[in-house]
Amino acid sequence: KKHLPNCYPIATQNSKLKTFSLKVVQGKTKTTYVLLSAPWNVLCYYAEEISLRVPLQVVTTPISNWSEKILEKLHIPNIMAQDVPNLPPDYYTCQFHTNKLERFLGHENKDTFFKTTQRHQILYEILARTPYGSLKRGEVGIGRLVSEHVLTAAFPLHEGQFEMPKTPEDPQSLNMRQILHHYWARWACWRKYQPLDHIREYFGEKIALYFAWLGFYTGWLLPAAVVGFIIFLFGIWLMVTDVAAEELCSSGNAFVMCPLCNICSYWNLSSICYTYKAGLLFDNGGTVFFSIFMSLWAVTFLEYWKRTSSILSHRWDCSEFEEIEERPRPEFTALAPMTVRNPVTGAEEPYFPETQRLSRTITGNMVIILMIAIVLIFLIAIILYRTILSIIIYRSQNAFFIFSAGRIASLTGSMLNLLVILLLSRLYTYLAQILTRWEMHRTQTKYENAFILKVFIFQFVNFYSSPVYIAFFKGRFVGYPGNYNTLLGIRNEDCGASGCLIELAQELLVIMVGKQVISNIQEFVLPKLKTWWHRRKLKPAPSQELIDEPDGQPDLSPWEANYQLLVCEGLFDEYLEMVLQFGFITIFVAACPLAPFFALINNWVEVRLDAQKFVCEYRRPVVERAQDIGIWLTILKFISYLAVISNAFLISFTSDFLPRLYYRYTTGSMRGYINFTLSVAPANFTQSYMTCRYRGLRDDKGQPTQDYYHLLAIRLSFVIIFEHVVLLIGRIIDWMVPDIPEEVEIKIKREHYMAKEALAENQVRQNIL
Repeated sequence: KKHLPNCYPIATQNSKLKTFSLKVVQGKTKTTYVLLSAPWNVLCYYAEEISLRVPLQVVTTPISNWSEKILEKLHIPNIMAQDVPNLPPDYYTCQFHTNKLERFLGHENKDTFFKTTQRHQILYEILARTPYGSLKRGEVGIGRLVSEHVLTAAFPLHEGQFEMPKTPEDPQSLNMRQILHHYWARWACWRKYQPLDHIREYFGEKIALYFAWLGFYTGWLLPAAVVGFIIFLFGIWLMVTDVAAEELCSSGNAFVMCPLCNICSYWNLSSICYTYKAGLLFDNGGTVFFSIFMSLWAVTFLEYWKRTSSILSHRWDCSEFEEIEERPRPEFTALAPMTVRNPVTGAEEPYFPETQRLSRTITGNMVIILMIAIVLIFLIAIILYRTILSIIIYRSQNAFFIFSAGRIASLTGSMLNLLVILLLSRLYTYLAQILTRWEMHRTQTKYENAFILKVFIFQFVNFYSSPVYIAFFKGRFVGYPGNYNTLLGIRNEDCGASGCLIELAQELLVIMVGKQVISNIQEFVLPKLKTWWHRRKLKPAPSQELIDEPDGQPDLSPWEANYQLLVCEGLFDEYLEMVLQFGFITIFVAACPLAPFFALINNWVEVRLDAQKFVCEYRRPVVERAQDIGIWLTILKFISYLAVISNAFLISFTSDFLPRLYYRYTTGSMRGYINFTLSVAPANFTQSYMTCRYRGLRDDKGQPTQDYYHLLAIRLSFVIIFEHVVLLIGRIIDWMVPDIPEEVEIKIKREHYMAKEALAENQVRQNIL
């Protein structure tokens, strides 16, 4: 605490809690710690008040997952399995009632009846409800005290150190934090199953569900990465055997191309032989199959995750979790201008007029639109940068740079775009927090949903605007020789002779992989630097003064060691990073079959980095219950549907798959395909003694040919057929995969029956009396 007198009202005025306080001298600063605990009668009262669930009977059914079952049937050793000690047992549970205490397992031992995390929930519930000042001014709750810097922190303690003991001990004697570090957070555990039940036992359901989702997503990336790698190898084989590529590379001076800019010179198509072959790595018939595969993969992944989520939520007693009456946020309580009577409870509660909230929400949406416009302005600036840089390189008269002008401009533009994306992301996330607080949402759930939607909408435009431009707009409005379209006096960008798909693949790899590398470095380095700096500031003076315990030890106490750790900032950034990655590997997967492979490698690292942060570097967060991953599942469904449409248009209008298929169907072979894709420039553009070619299906006057309209009809038909077939198959998968497995439904019915039996005995006694 920074202000010592303001601390004690919470500790001393609340007679429900037992307190223990001590003072530590740190240079000129005195830090006072108050340790809180609750007696048995208080635990029982609030356990019933907040509807905690307690065990009725042990579930004897063994816990297993699908991969264990498959490997067991195939008689393949399971290298992912590990024997983690102190596995938390699975129970049939029921809501706690004090008058039925004898019906619950373990009621004889009051010290262990309630789990540590349940005690934390009860204590935080008391602190969140306790007034410390004027109720009319909303001076209620520990959260507001921390936000007003009266208290510097409020957190539950970790269960000892995470380091393993120096002398070998029985694994069963390890504390839960040591178990999590040794069997989960170490890099050596990268190929092992996550001990989800241990994570839930220590951190609560909300954090455990995040790691369960991350592990499930990473496991499903494995088949996607394998198929994508096979498609990539197929592209390498095409580089050697493709007829059109061989024809282009051996054309010599047969195809003289028109200048790429107003000051550029004519050039031979054969000069881009290697670039054209490289484009076949990402633009071939295999990408069509992979697009269909990934679209169905995304739908199936989400369906099976809902199934897995229902299993976990039931096992963790959250399948029927609903906050019937969620408390107002401390900021809302403090800033609401008026109070109204709650029609349910009859109590006076803070209230913010809906008309004022609506006006604030509209203003916040206008700010979002303004920020999106800024993103688009930066996108146009990067487009102009690429064009201007190409012109500067051509004017340099350096043969090597002139030959690679387009690739240099494209690569540096992608790197510059990544830098702009990261800077705007940090700025907007800070701005979104201010806007969401200003909108005055009553509950934490509404606040989080509004904040998540704001940031996702902006990040969606921020990260995907450049790939969308390259995929669907670049090269579409160029015109033709003698009639080029311009932007701000500069000729519009055109795709290279090998198409835009290779540029899209480059953009995706730079943005996705670059962001992942930067994020992982930040997650590995920044917490360690912050922890070092925090501990240096809090380094105690040589002398320490204990108030309530004169015989205290001078060594660093557990509360001091925990206070030196970093504040857990929640799961928002972790979810957002994975959801944006999910968008890259589904929306634009037709352009880069290696995207799932890079995502898989990143996620293997991400799981251990996040585990180390929670076990070693963060203060232990207050347990929060959750039934699923919340609004993130809705966002993932939106991305999966958008991916089907995006891949359909990518294959139809950006890839060369349909033109190749059309040409092979009409001629019977691929000989002459290069000549088919090139048109002759109009006579008024070239000199009388020379002609040049450009990419397009146009006649000598610049008008679209009959083949152009035939191909356009084929493209549009493919989009409709692809979309309907994939969505239909996805709907069938949705119908075939039930959200709740049959065995879980049986367990739920069994649990309801046992709870009913426990209630029945009490009701019979009441009727007799």
